[in-house]
Amino acid sequence: MSDTERVNVRLPKSYLERIDFLVEMDDYSSRSEAIRIAVRDMLYYRVDLVAEKVEKMAEQEQKMAKAKAIREEYLQK
Repeated sequence: MSDTERVNVRLPKSYLERIDFLVEMDDYSSRSEAIRIAVRDMLYYRVDLVAEKVEKMAEQEQKMAKAKAIREEYLQK
């Protein structure tokens, strides 16, 4: 992976114990791989979740604009 950067992260010992267990069981080749995959999976999930929230917020803004227009029209009668 040539397009990578090194970062330092502090994790609770209990997290590292679980990561080490997965590495020992040959689920991952190293701690780094396990953490990279965990971060990747979290990012995929969160990006989708945030995108859905943004879409819902935009829909609500459109509904409020429509409601305000209806209100203004009603009050002018």
